[in-house]
Amino acid sequence: MVKIPEHNKKYWIAGSVLALVLLVLAVIRLVGVGEEPSPFEEQAAPEIPDEISTEENHEPVLRVYMSEEGTVEDMQFEEYIKGVVAGEMKPDWPEEALAAQAIIARSFTLQKIEENGGVPQRNAHASTDIEEFQAYDAASITENVEKAVDMTRGEVAVHQGNFIRAWFHAFAGPQTALADEGLAYEGGNPPYIHVVRSPAVDKVPDEEREWEESFSLQEIRNAVQQITGEDPGAITELEIAEKGPSGRVTVFRANDVEVNAPDLRIALGSTEMRSTFINEMEVSGDQVKFEGVGFGHGVGMCQWGARTHAEDGLSPEEIVSYYYKDVEVVKLWE
Repeated sequence: MVKIPEHNKKYWIAGSVLALVLLVLAVIRLVGVGEEPSPFEEQAAPEIPDEISTEENHEPVLRVYMSEEGTVEDMQFEEYIKGVVAGEMKPDWPEEALAAQAIIARSFTLQKIEENGGVPQRNAHASTDIEEFQAYDAASITENVEKAVDMTRGEVAVHQGNFIRAWFHAFAGPQTALADEGLAYEGGNPPYIHVVRSPAVDKVPDEEREWEESFSLQEIRNAVQQITGEDPGAITELEIAEKGPSGRVTVFRANDVEVNAPDLRIALGSTEMRSTFINEMEVSGDQVKFEGVGFGHGVGMCQWGARTHAEDGLSPEEIVSYYYKDVEVVKLWE
């Protein structure tokens, strides 16, 4: 047995411990124990839908229904996206915010084409009618918009190899919403849609941050009957029955009839009842007054939030990743 001199013992022990640690680290590196897989490792770029398939890495051509003219025109994909970005977001906003909108607009378009061909009732892939597809305003395309779209040319957001349902809205208020609470979406909340704080509360002009609107009880009664098929009768009681995780109203109760809040908002007018984030509701006489915050359904990307993120230095891809959980931005064409 070799005897270690007392004055060298502490160095020998330290060296042995170091050797053991290095051995363990080597084993961990070799077998991957304890490593967390990247959420993007399994994600691959999806195939461009067959309806608009083209040569690999080449920009597709879309058939776009021009609602004002009532015609269908062939249009380069990126040219269409420029018109959408100009129609959906203020053209003088920061390039990074516009570029994030471009990623979302491409994703929205491709998901709709993949799901049902786009706008089959028009024999088109897309439409310039906002009620059918996305807003479109070619006359508002500026150099700023063109640069922003070119910055993210061909980029889309995907989750597990599929185009995301790229919902977006003007202003979320304090935070965004899940799909079922903001849209009454019945397909199950997509895993990439989550509730996140909006950074734009202090950036939005006062007239766009909060809103109030009054409706007659008869208007409420008519809307409830239109949505549910049930007549609640002359309304004597109107209350908030349920709220969702973001704090938005999901269900109203008129007398004994319950109605989805997102559906009621649309029936009453989405530019009048701007959101379902209700702070106050007061019935007085034959009128009900709502006071709320936000503009839109609140699901997905908040446009005012995107502007704020851009001003804070985030890239378009980082903005998209903030609003849609575990997505990857991939490039489909050069």
